[in-house]
Amino acid sequence: MMPDTQPTPLDLEDLRRTIAEVFCVDPGEVTDETRFVEDLGGDSLLALEVIVALEKKYAVRFAESDVRGLTTLPRTYDVLADKLGAQGLGARG
Repeated sequence: MMPDTQPTPLDLEDLRRTIAEVFCVDPGEVTDETRFVEDLGGDSLLALEVIVALEKKYAVRFAESDVRGLTTLPRTYDVLADKLGAQGLGARG
């Protein structure tokens, strides 16, 4: 058994598929503008499922303040990028 030392690299399309899987929708329905709650019918239970899936996949931990930012694909990507030290999609100053 190999040690699990490397988290999954952050990739927007892979993140899109992961979120779509949790919400049981086609990845095409998770656009940059799609809001998880308003457009996909997300609730606190689905939010928890997304968090657990992302924490496992990317070997990160989310604080409560991070969770409030997980509202769209780009925002989720940026929160993960910050956690992983990667370059986010949003403007950086």
